[in-house]
Amino acid sequence: MSEFVIAVHGGAGAWRLGVGREALEDVIRRALQKGAEVMRSGSCLEAVVEAIASLEDSGILNAGVGSTLDYLGRVSMDAGLMRSDGRAGAVALVTYPRNPIRLAKIVMERTPHVLIAGPEADELARRMGLERHPGPSERALAKWRELRERPESEWVRARIEAATALGYDTVGAVALGPDGCLAAGASTGGVSLKLPGRIGDSPVPGAGFYANENIAVSATGIGETILLSMSSLRLADAYLQVGELEEALERVVSDHSKRWGLNTLGLIAVTRRGEVGGRYNAEAMPWGYMKGGEIRVLGIPA
Repeated sequence: MSEFVIAVHGGAGAWRLGVGREALEDVIRRALQKGAEVMRSGSCLEAVVEAIASLEDSGILNAGVGSTLDYLGRVSMDAGLMRSDGRAGAVALVTYPRNPIRLAKIVMERTPHVLIAGPEADELARRMGLERHPGPSERALAKWRELRERPESEWVRARIEAATALGYDTVGAVALGPDGCLAAGASTGGVSLKLPGRIGDSPVPGAGFYANENIAVSATGIGETILLSMSSLRLADAYLQVGELEEALERVVSDHSKRWGLNTLGLIAVTRRGEVGGRYNAEAMPWGYMKGGEIRVLGIPA
């Protein structure tokens, strides 16, 4: 095949964050364009990494420089990626790299491991010369202060609201290369007010992302429910069973909603046949794709 497909998402939720439609659409478009630019001269994996790095650099999404803060007001990030040959790399609880997805790629390509976490992962980022994270953004600090003003007894509810009603969540990308390769990835700053040390679905293959010879998937939503359901792997299995992406997406998201409720899951995927789709059970999920050289942006909140 000669055509490539790339899709990205900015997180599922209600998106009551004061982020304008034009700003969100611009972020999605720029990520798609960056991924496509790399795809033309690189690989599907490189396209996923660079598209996600663009989302991490946006400052308005919950990844990279825009990451939310934990209960103590600190940034800690997770990211992971996988390609259709079964190789994967991921990092968790990192604070050093500006772009955790680049560190995940290093883990995949330059170590014998799949997942490295914490200070040791940060040391790897430093040794490999990755750009350093600038620290909490003013946007993230303002949201953290607002949520921490609530009584101590209400912090769990505040955390859930931050993850669902606000829609400030994971970013991700999937790609199908001209040579038929498939790749998927995800990156996040985690849930606002998370307990220090919490790890979600984004660095776990089969949960936050997954790729095999048939499909590449990236997930967003409540990490705990996605981990327990292994949502990305579940979509890959559903696609193998039904042979049609939209039907598989509908089945997986519907089943997830029945088990865990609304505002818990969003998925984007691309298949080896060039099908591309997205489905979510929240109010919105900014996402888009490029296929045949044309960009389409969807899921922007009203």
